[in-house]
Amino acid sequence: MLQDSPIYSYMPANDVARARAFYEEKLGFKAKQVINGGVVYEFAKGTACFLYPTPNAGTSKASQLFWDVKDVEAEVAELKSRGVEFEKYDMPGTDANGITTAGGAKAAWFKDSEGNIMAIIQSL
Repeated sequence: MLQDSPIYSYMPANDVARARAFYEEKLGFKAKQVINGGVVYEFAKGTACFLYPTPNAGTSKASQLFWDVKDVEAEVAELKSRGVEFEKYDMPGTDANGITTAGGAKAAWFKDSEGNIMAIIQSL
């Protein structure tokens, strides 16, 4: 059954070299494998994502993926220090840093170099 199998995400990129620079320099990712014109990045608990070339990058208006973090404020501060710009959505519970507290979680969103929306989430 699918629920018994690992799940991985895709991160679409119009320009893989530009996207790699964003992910590796601004977010600090380390490439595990380069394959089929893309790059595999591994994360905690056996999860991973595949950065791959496609002309469809940045076309979704919804979050592509999120990281479950322990401290959103600390992550936002660290990523801002690396030059990541956070989105500011007009939603109730949003502070000056763009962190929204609602529904039992804190969340902050940013776009990668390709226009994909990413989120960092802290459960409360």
